[in-house]
Amino acid sequence: MKIAILGYGAQGRSAYEYWRKNGNELTVCDQNENLELSDDVAQQLGPNYLNDLGHFDVLVRSPALHPKDIVAANSSAILEKVTTNTNEFFKVCPTKNIIGVTGTKGKGTTSTLIAKMLEAAGKKVHLGGNIGIPPLDLLRDDIKPEDFVVLELANFQLIDLKFSPHVAVCLMVVMEHMDWHTDLDEYIAAKQQLFRWQKPDDIAIYYSSNENSAKVISVSAGKKIPYMEAPGAFIQDEAVTIDSQTICKTSELKLLGKHNWQNVCAAVTATYQVAPNVEAMKKVLTTFSGLPHRLELVRELDGVKYYNDSFASAPDAAAAAIEAIPGSKVMIMGGFERNLPLEELAQAVATNAQDIRKVVLMGATATRTAEALRQAGFTDYVITTEKNLAPIIAQVKALAQTNDSVVFSPGFASFDMFKNFEDRGNQYKQAVLAL
Repeated sequence: MKIAILGYGAQGRSAYEYWRKNGNELTVCDQNENLELSDDVAQQLGPNYLNDLGHFDVLVRSPALHPKDIVAANSSAILEKVTTNTNEFFKVCPTKNIIGVTGTKGKGTTSTLIAKMLEAAGKKVHLGGNIGIPPLDLLRDDIKPEDFVVLELANFQLIDLKFSPHVAVCLMVVMEHMDWHTDLDEYIAAKQQLFRWQKPDDIAIYYSSNENSAKVISVSAGKKIPYMEAPGAFIQDEAVTIDSQTICKTSELKLLGKHNWQNVCAAVTATYQVAPNVEAMKKVLTTFSGLPHRLELVRELDGVKYYNDSFASAPDAAAAAIEAIPGSKVMIMGGFERNLPLEELAQAVATNAQDIRKVVLMGATATRTAEALRQAGFTDYVITTEKNLAPIIAQVKALAQTNDSVVFSPGFASFDMFKNFEDRGNQYKQAVLAL
């Protein structure tokens, strides 16, 4: 077959390695005209990389590429030829024990908790998707029919998904990625694809207090189970509880912040459906402290704790960080401008003003965030025009006092100053460790 790999990022490279077998003729199509490929690789690079795709038998879409961009350069009929790394994985995966997790924030933490709890219960587990390992690369691990697969799946992977897992989880959904989607309705519709193909014996888990989450799972034909309330896991008497059983006290959780209680309850609810091992769940919940760049304690210096929350790329995530870290703190916020609403973040700052010594605003969003803070009645902020984190951290060190926490929780995407949130978090950690 003649196959075009549309986009050559991590999942594009994974797709290329997967489809290069069986005599397929592959062409790499990417907007980067300086992409370095070996001479034997057929390529279509540059601004017109999506043009004239009709002569290919299969088009493999990479997550960052919106289907509408493929249509714009060809026609709507071209979508019949489009597949993805994720669609192919569902099609060929040797096990049907697949758990998919989506939502706006908390997908990585929830997916990791599920995987760790299944492992603690004695299951063989393969974890991947948006969290790091492309789905097709998981096949290299020799997945067995009795194994479990946990996939973190973002809207980019889901928008044209044609399969659903046996257990699908939708966390809280708020406005996000409006620079990629037409509107919130399209964002929700993309996430609905994870549930759209479920059968009556499948399971849809959701956060019923969030209208968008309920809307996402409404298309499922499976059994619908809410969390943060019965019959799913919920918090009762300061303990994580499910099916009249106490998993652990909330004070025993290693994950910081009440917002993580939602992730914990979602993970417990999902795991309980396939491996109701309370001791295994407790072991994980009382030892797992989180993923890198999520409220990660970097160091303590001169009585000041420095936290890295670079993964916080939306205002509501920064608001959650304010609540999660107790006591007096200096907040560092700002980043790439996507014109997301700032009222919730500004109100969180104003409500917790007694615990916030200073807010340091950086990046493209600094001025607009400052105005939102003023409108909420908070004026104890400074705007920095520095483009590197080292001088910003030096400035913050001078502002912080003994027993304070410095919380780097940007609340915006990273692309104005950094490659991605990992690069941003790593640069922050380097600057803090250099103090």
